[in-house]
Amino acid sequence: MDYSLKIGLFGIGLDTYWPQFDGLEERLTGYLEEVDQQLTSFGAQIVNLGLVDTPEKAIDAGHQFRQADVDLLFLYVTTYALSATVLPVIQRAGVPVVVLNLSPEPAIDYAWFNQLGDRTQMTGEWLAYCSACPMPEIANVFKRSGISFYQVTGMLRNDPVVVQELRDWVDAARVAHTMAHNCLGLMGHYYGGMLDIYTDLTLQTATFGGYMKLIEVDELSALCAAVTPDERQQRLALFQREFDLQPDCLPDELDRAARTSVALDRLVQQNGLGSLAYYYKGTGNAANEDTMSSIILGTSLLTARHIPVAGEYEVKNAQAMKIMDSFGAGGSFTEYYAMDYINNVVLMGHDGPGHIGIAEGRTKVRPLQVYHGKVGRGVSVEMSVKNGPVTLLSVVETGLGKLMLLVAEGESVPGPVLEIGNTNSRYRFSLGARQFVQNWNSHGPAHHCAVGIGHIGTKLKKLGALLKIDVVQVC
Repeated sequence: MDYSLKIGLFGIGLDTYWPQFDGLEERLTGYLEEVDQQLTSFGAQIVNLGLVDTPEKAIDAGHQFRQADVDLLFLYVTTYALSATVLPVIQRAGVPVVVLNLSPEPAIDYAWFNQLGDRTQMTGEWLAYCSACPMPEIANVFKRSGISFYQVTGMLRNDPVVVQELRDWVDAARVAHTMAHNCLGLMGHYYGGMLDIYTDLTLQTATFGGYMKLIEVDELSALCAAVTPDERQQRLALFQREFDLQPDCLPDELDRAARTSVALDRLVQQNGLGSLAYYYKGTGNAANEDTMSSIILGTSLLTARHIPVAGEYEVKNAQAMKIMDSFGAGGSFTEYYAMDYINNVVLMGHDGPGHIGIAEGRTKVRPLQVYHGKVGRGVSVEMSVKNGPVTLLSVVETGLGKLMLLVAEGESVPGPVLEIGNTNSRYRFSLGARQFVQNWNSHGPAHHCAVGIGHIGTKLKKLGALLKIDVVQVC
């Protein structure tokens, strides 16, 4: 089956116009083709049904879009058209709609227009610029029909605002599509006592789609036992290429990490996982304790390969990391470390896996004699997120039985960090460190979040619109 992202596109017009105004239909169809080409350039598969100019065609178009399994509709209002040519399409397709009110030029050339002389020709020319005319009618009908809609207003050509809006909507649709088809693995159990990270798994699935697999740690341990010496050596060579292995790392610990990394890859492949949340003490079972204490390098490699892994069984943050990674921003597991009031920055990071694909420089691997708050010892990753703009995302479960997205844009800045064998970075926010922390906390997030590179707050707001959940951006 083809489950790739599909975007529906259609334009609207009025069939009465075509015999009245020579060339108008062909001209408007050309405009629609320009939008098609722009959307296609973003990597989307476009289902373009052309101009819909009668209610009968609208009903047929709705069925076609539904049969094509489109994820999102773009409606290009090319000229005045009856709302009856719009509503049946949207009702039958049953997916979010973005209405495009795009003028072919910045303005009509009034002097040229008024010297045409032929008022029929003049009217036809005006109708080619008439995209704004039916917008209130369409909005009225959508509101009265309980249909949510979104608008892009501007110019068809040479309008960077419009181009960015279109790109953001396609990206948001792609991420929503990814989440709807993602398999999230849940291995182990929650870290006991962290009430903030407990979540309603049914609510997660109802909101984001996808499905979850409950995985026994024993399955991973059995896969570890089957890893061959050659496979370990090949994985150790990969570690050498991907990490900056510190000289005090013991060969036995690196060998354990290599074995578990190979086993993790097989676990992901066998279960079709697109993300993973895990935590397990493993006490009383030597094989499981050995497995879970050697997992960090393998989970870091998976995270960099677009299979984000969240420790402490933080399901909500595994979802946030998958969203960020699907936007191409990365998405590394993080939490507050400390406040630096002298430099007005917040130190943030986490133990366990990091997204080495968004690291500033090479990620160091250091030995740890103890995993603080957890069982065992072994090797761990130490990295900072690439300096420059960043976005923080938290999937928040509210007290009202809903999910929301909490977003902040800031900057990863250079400076001293804690060399403790964990991920850690310095973040500066426009609000200042003190006010950022207070504002962020006021919305009741869990203590974990996902951090990615770039400012993508506008894309996350569009994703929230497609998923019908609230998005709050604090800065």
